[in-house]
Amino acid sequence: MIFKEFLKDKVLQMSLLIFGLLTIEIFLMAYPISIFIKIYIPTIILILYLISIFSEFMVKRKFYNNTFSLLDNLDEKYLFTEIIGDSNFYEGKILKDVLEQTNKAMLENVNQYKRLQEDYKEYIELWIHEIKIPIATSKMICENNKSDITKSIDEELDKIEYYIEQALFYARSNSIEKDYYIKKNNLKDIVNECIKKNKTSLIENKISIDIHDIENEVSTDSKWTCFIINQIIQNSIKYRKNDKDSKIEIFSILNKENVILSIKDNGIGISESEIGRAFDKGFTGSNGRLTNKKSTGIGLYLCKKLCDKLGIGIELNSIQNEGTEVRIIFPNSSFVDM
Repeated sequence: MIFKEFLKDKVLQMSLLIFGLLTIEIFLMAYPISIFIKIYIPTIILILYLISIFSEFMVKRKFYNNTFSLLDNLDEKYLFTEIIGDSNFYEGKILKDVLEQTNKAMLENVNQYKRLQEDYKEYIELWIHEIKIPIATSKMICENNKSDITKSIDEELDKIEYYIEQALFYARSNSIEKDYYIKKNNLKDIVNECIKKNKTSLIENKISIDIHDIENEVSTDSKWTCFIINQIIQNSIKYRKNDKDSKIEIFSILNKENVILSIKDNGIGISESEIGRAFDKGFTGSNGRLTNKKSTGIGLYLCKKLCDKLGIGIELNSIQNEGTEVRIIFPNSSFVDM
C-alpha cells in the first residue's frame, strides 16, 4: 500500500478541512483574540487530522500487506478466505464478507459442474458396458461363421474394443484412486495378458515378440498397468515399418531402488524435436499426421497420467527410423508389505 495513492482518496476530505480552517480564521479575525490563539486553533486541528490520517494508513497498510503476503504464499488460492485474518477497521470487514460470499458462490458453481461431470462420466461408463454386449455377440457370430469377410469384421471389432477400452480408462483416469488395488504382481503375468490381448494384431502384422527377464515382482495395480502396457504395444504395432521384419522386445531390469520394464520396437521412431512433447494431450506429431497412421494423441498422454496417479515413472527414448523404447519404472516400496 502506497501512502501517495492513499492520500488521493483523501483529497475531498482535505479540501473540506482547509476550507473549514480558513472559515474559522476569518471568524476569529473579527474578535480581539491574541495571534497565538488564532494560529493554535487551526494548527492543532490540522495536526490531529494528519495524525488520524497517518494512523489509518498504518492500520490499513498492515492489513493489506499481510493479505497480499498470504495470497502470494498460498498455492491453492481459492482457500484464501479460510485463512485471511480479521481486520480492525470497517472496510476490511466488508472486504472479508464480500470475499467469503464470492468464494461460497464459486464453490457452489464448481460443485454443480462436478455433479454434471460425474453424471456424464457415469453415462459414458454405462454406455461402454452396454456396447460391449453387441460387440461380443458380433464376435461370436464371426467365430461361428468363419470366412475372409467375417475375419475382417472380427479384426475391426478388435479395434473398436481397443478404442472403447481407451475411452473407459480415460473416463476413470481422474478418479483412479477409487478403482485400484496396489499389491505384489509378477510382471510376467501382466505382460502375458497384454500379449494375449494383442495376439491377433501381432500375428496379422507379422510382428515377432522377444520376451525375457520379466520374472520380477512389482507393487502396482495389474489392471491399470496392463492397460498402460497395452497402449504402448498398440503404438508399436501402429508405427511399425512395413518394409522390414517388425519386432518388439520386452524385458525388465531389477535395480536396488526400482524395477524397470522396457518395451522396445524397431519401428519408424520419433524425431528428436518431438520426443519432449510425446506425452502431451492431443499431440500427434509428424507420425500421427501420416495418411495411414491416424492418431488421436491420447494414448501416451493417458499412459503418463495413469503412471503419475499410480506413482510409476515412465520415460520415452526414440531415434527416427530406428525405433522407440518406453521404460516403465516401478519403485521398490515396503508399503504393500506393511
